Amino acid sequence: MIFHKGSKVWVQDKDLVWVDAEVIGSSSNGIIHLITVSGKTVVSSPEELLARDADEDEHGGVEDMTRLAYLNEPGVLYNLRRRYVLNDIYTYTGSILIAVNPFTNLPHLYNTHMMEQYKGAPLGELSPHVFAVADASYRAMMNEGKSQSILVSGESGAGKTETTKLIMQYLTYVGGRAAGGDDRTVEQQVLESNPLLEAFGNARTVRNDNSSRFGKFVEIQFDSNGRISGAAIRTYLLERSRVVQITDPERNYHCFYQLCASERDAEKYKLAHPSHFHYLNQSKVYELDGVRNSEEYVNTRRAMHVVGISNEDQEAIFRVLAAILHLGNIEFSPGKEHDSSVIKDEKSRFHMQMAANLFMCDVDLLLATLSTRSIQTREGCIIKALDCNAAVAGRDVLAKTVYARLFDWLVDKINRSVGQDINSQMQIGVLDIYGFECFKDNSFEQFCINFANEKLQQHFNEHVFKMEQEEYSKEEINWSYIEFVDNQDVLDLIEKKPIGIIALLDEACMFPRSTHETFSTKLFHHCKSHPRLEKEKFSQTDFTMSHYAGKVTYHTDTFLDKNRDYVVVEHCNLLSLSKCPFVSGLFPLLAEESSRSSYKFSSVASRFKQQLQALMETLKSTEPHYVRCVKPNSLNQPQVFDNASVRHQLRCGGVLEAIRISLAGYPTRRTYSEFVDRYGVIAPEYMDGSYDDKVATEKILQRLKLENFQLGRTKVFLRAGQIGILDSKRAEVLDNAAKCIQRRLRTFVAHRDFISVRAATVSLQACCRGCIARKMYATIQETSAVISIQKYIRMWLMSQAYLKLYSSAIIIQSHVRGFATRQRILHGREHKAATFIQACWRMSEVRSAFKQYQASILAVQCLWRCRQARKELRRLKQEANESGALRLAKSKLEKQLEELTWRLHLEKKIRVSNEEAKQAEISRLKKVIEALNLELDVAKLATINECNKNAVLQNQLKLSVNEKPTLERELFEMEEVRKENALLKGSLDAFEKKYAALELELMNAQKSCNETVEKLREFEQKCSQLERNVKSLEENVLSLEDENHVLRQKAISAPPKSNRPGLAKSFSEKHSSAIASRAERKPLFESPTPTKHTTPFTLAMSDSHRSRLTTERNQDNYEFLSRCIKENLGFKNGKPLAACIIYKSLLHWHAFEFERTTIFDYIIEGINEAVKVRDDGFVLPYWLSNTSALLCLLQRNIRSNGFLTTATQRHAGSPGLTIWTGHGLKSSLKSHGYDDGMSHVEARYPAILFKQQLTACVEKIFGLIRDNLKKELSPLLGLCIQAPKTGRVHGGKLSRSPGGLPQQSPGGQWDNIVNFLDSLMRQLRENHVPSFFIRKLVTQVFSFINITLFNSLLLRRECCTFSNGEYVKSGLAELEKWIVNAKEEYAGTSWHELNYIRQAVGFLVIHQKRRKSLKEIRQDLCPALTVRQIYRISTMYWDDKYGTQSVSNEVVSEMRELVSKDNQNLASNSFLLDDDLSIPFSAEDIDIALPAIDPDDVDLPAFLSEYPCAQFLISNQK
Repeated sequence: MIFHKGSKVWVQDKDLVWVDAEVIGSSSNGIIHLITVSGKTVVSSPEELLARDADEDEHGGVEDMTRLAYLNEPGVLYNLRRRYVLNDIYTYTGSILIAVNPFTNLPHLYNTHMMEQYKGAPLGELSPHVFAVADASYRAMMNEGKSQSILVSGESGAGKTETTKLIMQYLTYVGGRAAGGDDRTVEQQVLESNPLLEAFGNARTVRNDNSSRFGKFVEIQFDSNGRISGAAIRTYLLERSRVVQITDPERNYHCFYQLCASERDAEKYKLAHPSHFHYLNQSKVYELDGVRNSEEYVNTRRAMHVVGISNEDQEAIFRVLAAILHLGNIEFSPGKEHDSSVIKDEKSRFHMQMAANLFMCDVDLLLATLSTRSIQTREGCIIKALDCNAAVAGRDVLAKTVYARLFDWLVDKINRSVGQDINSQMQIGVLDIYGFECFKDNSFEQFCINFANEKLQQHFNEHVFKMEQEEYSKEEINWSYIEFVDNQDVLDLIEKKPIGIIALLDEACMFPRSTHETFSTKLFHHCKSHPRLEKEKFSQTDFTMSHYAGKVTYHTDTFLDKNRDYVVVEHCNLLSLSKCPFVSGLFPLLAEESSRSSYKFSSVASRFKQQLQALMETLKSTEPHYVRCVKPNSLNQPQVFDNASVRHQLRCGGVLEAIRISLAGYPTRRTYSEFVDRYGVIAPEYMDGSYDDKVATEKILQRLKLENFQLGRTKVFLRAGQIGILDSKRAEVLDNAAKCIQRRLRTFVAHRDFISVRAATVSLQACCRGCIARKMYATIQETSAVISIQKYIRMWLMSQAYLKLYSSAIIIQSHVRGFATRQRILHGREHKAATFIQACWRMSEVRSAFKQYQASILAVQCLWRCRQARKELRRLKQEANESGALRLAKSKLEKQLEELTWRLHLEKKIRVSNEEAKQAEISRLKKVIEALNLELDVAKLATINECNKNAVLQNQLKLSVNEKPTLERELFEMEEVRKENALLKGSLDAFEKKYAALELELMNAQKSCNETVEKLREFEQKCSQLERNVKSLEENVLSLEDENHVLRQKAISAPPKSNRPGLAKSFSEKHSSAIASRAERKPLFESPTPTKHTTPFTLAMSDSHRSRLTTERNQDNYEFLSRCIKENLGFKNGKPLAACIIYKSLLHWHAFEFERTTIFDYIIEGINEAVKVRDDGFVLPYWLSNTSALLCLLQRNIRSNGFLTTATQRHAGSPGLTIWTGHGLKSSLKSHGYDDGMSHVEARYPAILFKQQLTACVEKIFGLIRDNLKKELSPLLGLCIQAPKTGRVHGGKLSRSPGGLPQQSPGGQWDNIVNFLDSLMRQLRENHVPSFFIRKLVTQVFSFINITLFNSLLLRRECCTFSNGEYVKSGLAELEKWIVNAKEEYAGTSWHELNYIRQAVGFLVIHQKRRKSLKEIRQDLCPALTVRQIYRISTMYWDDKYGTQSVSNEVVSEMRELVSKDNQNLASNSFLLDDDLSIPFSAEDIDIALPAIDPDDVDLPAFLSEYPCAQFLISNQK
């Protein structure tokens, strides 16, 4: 690529890896001179430089790195860095997610609301997130029915475990737990096993203190409904050789050090410091920084309890670990016989005895299995002695075998604890495995690990290439000739038979006398020509292999020893006979056939290869998803980004390899609109609107003669390097345009200066000539006067003097005028010469840039200048011939006139500015006065309300005092609860005293408004105490319900008591004629359980006749009510007919007078069924109007007629009286706004129960309407949050879409919102829904609009643009017009509900954001937004219209500090808004807000005449 002066490039740096620089020149030998961003000047060759897009520096990085203009290593590195600084830790590379560990809490990214946002969202629609990857895997599993896998990779400390936890947390959220499962989630159960697996499977390596030495595959199982049904943890590739052999400064597995640090167990198992054990002292590192082994031992024990390991098994596990340590200290010396061995010394014998005791086996048998081998032959069993080396090898084999089986037992135990679903057909697996390793000394372990990573990288490459193919196929482009970047040659070198490294290693291990030298020699002999294998220069046995992540040099000294893994049958038989059930369970008895051979040779590399192949088959059977975790620094500190470390991890994680695969195809992809917007300046002739974007793109590329590009359905695909050519051409065009603008500007400035100088010169000349003329005129006048006075006296003398003086003056004037004329001519010549020189110079400059316009421009300029010069010359000659005296006088007068005019204008301007300042001050003071008047009115209104509330409270006090004697009489009649009555009396006395004190306080409150507020607060506290007292009373009464039931049974057969004074009033004067027959109708709605007094009239009637009459009347009533509910009866003068008819029927049937009745339940069930039948937009509003009206009628009748109190008092023995009394007080307080959480009365009174059911029904219908509106509104809002792409307008032509149809106007989507709101308002008003409900509905709809738009704005970077802000702002203006037209009666405070989105959009569209301080933003621009929300918008904002920048870096840093502090406050850490699903009103609010309804003045439907039970309605109407 060719770099020009001013090109933006990346140059390598020793410390920062890559730095951005600018080309300042180049030398003749091709060396390029650059200046870095730090001001340092460097030189480099073109091959070492990489292109950089300067436009990307203005943004906070791109969310998908495939959208980078230059997809290269420094571009990826610095894009991650820019996003990391802004706490955007997730970034896509296609479908791959890169997660950078922030080393700080970011709880706002992981709450439930965030999971809800990503639920069902397509990958890439919202900001990058691990939830998006988890959701994509879950949706793919449910849609395709195919198992998925998520491969989480990265070095230790990069956040793999936390990422795995978040993935499982999200899968638990979207999938849920199948019925009958444990209370703990799968995520919790799997994570609770992590400390145990880390203790037995993690160890310290050269780079990490807690490196995982095995692979973990967490398989989450789902049932057919997508609910989690189980889980399993599968482990792979445990590094067994680490048990017996480690290198300095690494460590063995953590569990050994933890056991040695345990005081009680270490003493019990005769353990000491790790330095005393051979398996641990091969490295001098025994402790880890910041980790205490004793505490970790306690944590491991706790984890064992969590997963369900019993205490006996725990003891057995640590006994086995101690045995392994003692086993490693057993040393052998040569025996008496040839090739035999014996225990070396007493110390070894002690460790032998301890190992046998811990294994619970015979010590002699243990010694025999270690020092001898039995060979089974046809003649019998032959015992062969082993030399010292073979005995040590057998000892190590036993240790490795025991540890491996112990680890497998732990994994199996964890799986049983978690619970597996063997019938599951769909799984999502999460793989957490060690990453690529490259140390200073690399041995057999690194070879195996890197082999596994090569396999995974091949799988990764295939997936990436498959994604590339899917993208190309989706865009319908030809990709058949694209080469697949593969690492199969490395895998063949490692595993291919018969000359692969593993095959050669196994062959060498089969021969006892083979050494690492013979293995290396054979390897170099067979593979010396392989391009991936190199021989180390300074070693005869080491070799270097070129992996995908770089070259690694392996030392083969221990390859053979670590690859040999003998399974000795004697070892298995010995431990299977152990007296410890746990140890014997690890080694089940072998079959007879398998026990014939003493040695079972097993290659570690071959077994590793088989396990790896099984893992690859598991992964290939699933659809993979990749998460690459990156550790930004080794200090584990936030906001520290180490470029070198991150680059190494990107290489090891295969991210740069994926980029290399992309570069092999079409690394640069742009949508046609983006391409034309950026590169349309190259060919402006195609931008006149006559071409669509695709054709214009093709024309531009053809004009530049680019080849091998592909045009897809929606994107253009460019080969590597082509984007650089386009940017170079674009930069050239923009540079030429800038030069042209500069040239024209300089011409304008020079012309303007010339005009100014010329005007000044003319003015100066006029002044000089005027002065000279005035002097000459004075001299002539004086001379004339002297001559006139003295002409007769000094005629002759003065005549002579005059003549002499006159001639002298003429001579002087002629010389002066001649000199002035010569000067003017000389100046004219100089000016003409300068003009000619300038013309020549400009002509020379223009010729180099515009050769095609040279002749015409020069001709025009020359003609114009000649014409001006001739005009100037003629004017000068004409002026020279005019009379000097007149010119001087005229110039003097003109100057005076100009001075006077200037002074007049100046005075006018000063006067106008003073008047404007006064007017502004007056208007400001008027606004202040208006605001103060409004505040005064509000204060007055509050005072009046407080006075009204005081009066209401006084009435309530009187009512409470009147009800107190009734309560006392009722309590005295309960003989069996005397002790409880004493407590109740005390409560009532306290209640009376508190009310008396409250009356005194209310009298004093009328004097001062401030005192009234304080006393009302005290009253609320005392009401709370009263509520607790009444609740206590209710609980005491309910505890004696059984005893009261006996009293009620006795009262059934007893005659009714004499009516008390004042309690025998009729229910209503309107129904006075029905009193005599009331007893006959009473059983119609009574519960089968007798709980009330019955009247004697029932004795005259047989039981069968009464039952039949009751059934017939109930059936008739139910049919009538069912028809009223099912049919749409409409409205009369805004009153719902159904509600009025139902209410009048219940009133006429005296349904409210009985303790229990099923008719109310029938009505409620009928309404619920009617609502469920259909929803055409009119059913729900219709029933909202009817149910609210029925509820209002019921509430107001209770307060006005008091029939429920009468019906209750009529039965003195009923214990429910106390409940009604308490409820009467509660409802009174509620109706006036003093309810502080009192619950409704029990459902034993029909009116109260029916009111509760109606209230719930109203709330349910309101909620259904609201939820339906949100469902219909959500897709419309999804189209409104982002401005649609509009056609480009050039030359007055409208661009058309490829189909030839004009594109939809940007305001069309907002028109749909307005039409939706109009339809909603029309439906509600047609069904006469009260304005109270309409206002609440519209308010909640606008609140939902605010929440949806605001959350989408914060989650989608493409929405945080200047043009999108203008688009949304115009839409909000349409909503404001709708609110104004709807008026406050229906719209209420809807406009204030849009505060968040209005302020956010206002912030997007303001100019000069960099000049705004944080205080100005928080107080003036976005007072409702939190700092976290402002920070999110500021970091995501980019100006796609004018190219301006967001807020300053100082403001961003200040906000970042505040956000970091707020992270500790879990209640305020989310930047998203939560949707309020509560019902915004209560039954009392409905009662207060709804107008009074008269149920009499209605038109009855015709079908009433068909029902006998409804005849009273027709007769009353007549």
